[in-house]
Amino acid sequence: MRVPRPLLVALVLLTAAALVWVVLDLRRAGSGPRGTASPGPATSAPALAPVDWEGGPAYYARFPATAAAGWTDPSFFPVGVWYESVITQDDVDKDREAGINTYVELTETSDMALIRKNGMFAITGKPIAGYGPETVAWLVTDEADMWAGPGDDGWTGNFPGQGPLCVPDDPHKERCGYTVMKTLKDRLPKNDGRPHYANFGKGVMIWQNDRQAGRFVNDYTDLVSLDVYWYTSYYACLDAQNSLKFRADQCARAANYGLLIDRQRKLDALDGKRQPIYAFVEVGRPAPEDRQAIGPAQLKGAVMSSLIHGARGVVYFNHSFGGQCQSQHVLRDACGAATRPAVAEVNRQIKELAPVLNTQSLQHDFGKGIDTMLKRYGGASYLFAMPGADGGPGPYTFTLPPGVPAGQVEALYENRRIPVTGGAFTDSFAEESTYHIYKITP
Repeated sequence: MRVPRPLLVALVLLTAAALVWVVLDLRRAGSGPRGTASPGPATSAPALAPVDWEGGPAYYARFPATAAAGWTDPSFFPVGVWYESVITQDDVDKDREAGINTYVELTETSDMALIRKNGMFAITGKPIAGYGPETVAWLVTDEADMWAGPGDDGWTGNFPGQGPLCVPDDPHKERCGYTVMKTLKDRLPKNDGRPHYANFGKGVMIWQNDRQAGRFVNDYTDLVSLDVYWYTSYYACLDAQNSLKFRADQCARAANYGLLIDRQRKLDALDGKRQPIYAFVEVGRPAPEDRQAIGPAQLKGAVMSSLIHGARGVVYFNHSFGGQCQSQHVLRDACGAATRPAVAEVNRQIKELAPVLNTQSLQHDFGKGIDTMLKRYGGASYLFAMPGADGGPGPYTFTLPPGVPAGQVEALYENRRIPVTGGAFTDSFAEESTYHIYKITP
């Protein structure tokens, strides 16, 4: 039977439409069974959030003096010594051998040309004769939070031991610290491209509230540090027991040096701007009333705790005024026989790991009792770890976050590797000051 032309056209169109539908349906289904969607692209693990920071080495690009000195180089990490005298090449050689690269305050007799010639740096409280590009920053003053207190009262111009300090004169209510900071900063050279640095003490850490301490930390400086000598200071321990509710056995611990950094980071964030925070660690027995000197393992632990909590530099208190061996040059003479090797060792680690330390840390909670810092550099992850303020010696298990593949875990500077099972590994810490640095590679 002959099919009418209109009906024939309709059949052709229906057949073509069916073929198109089949082809499209097959494309949607892929090679799997009909109705099963093809797997989409693999989803990567969520990125770890960064820890807030000041910007690392790039921060120093804000200041012509530090930029010209090379402090923007990721391989540089500031390691200073407090209030030295540099007269001879032997002085410089001993300091460099200990891993020092910066003098934080100097005697007026120091040879600035010698410092400059040796590629060292200085942060001083005033221009010293012959100073030049080696002087990268100005020191406003030391511990005004303690000896002058939080307040805007008048200042006599005296320093501790020279007579009355504040106006009005009330030895039980020293309240002119902000005036001291402003006055001394105003005396320094202006607009010369150098940042301003100050060191504080127990006032900021223990005695003052956030509002009072925050003014010291935020209103006058571009670089800041805080010293409380937990391992050695008799009075710091008493103050911490009274004000911070420490137990007596909680004072002499490496983890407390990390708490100093935490306190400064909290205060530093109050104004919405961040600056590098430096650690301050003793190398001897700082005060006559102190009952003990810091030990080598304690010193290294104090430095590492500071770094783990975000310290962007280290300064060593080089004076020892207690005990049988007293010195203002501990790292150069016999008084430093026990601690100098420890200083040199941890400084060598800092220098070798500077490119890692100068990266932004990543947030991850590895559990209670352990302090950690996680970084990524050069295709590897680096985990710095030690017992925290609420922890102690013993074994700890580290469960790595998604996105940190662990084919191998190496304990740096210990010549050992640690087995990984199910994305986790366990290691032990012999003392409260023991730290491990793990390099984690896929």
